[in-house]
Amino acid sequence: MPSLTDSEIKSRLVTIPDWQIESGELVRTFLFRDFRASLVFVNKLGDLAEKAGHHPDIDIRYNKVRLALVTHDAGGITQKDFDLAAAADKLC
Repeated sequence: MPSLTDSEIKSRLVTIPDWQIESGELVRTFLFRDFRASLVFVNKLGDLAEKAGHHPDIDIRYNKVRLALVTHDAGGITQKDFDLAAAADKLC
């Protein structure tokens, strides 16, 4: 799957407004009521990521979960990243 161009990324970001580009990755931090809720979210996301064969970098800080998406084998952000970001949004 080819990397998206900067203009393609910019146009797709409109569909997932809580996400942004940081250091070449598609990034969002989710906020939950507590650590247990963060873990529930991460476990659900893990199931989606396994099914998609596409795994985000995940950082859990008590009630905050930061996801960073990039398709390493494509050398940049692809449609896979946007698909998983949209799926993560639906889990909230």
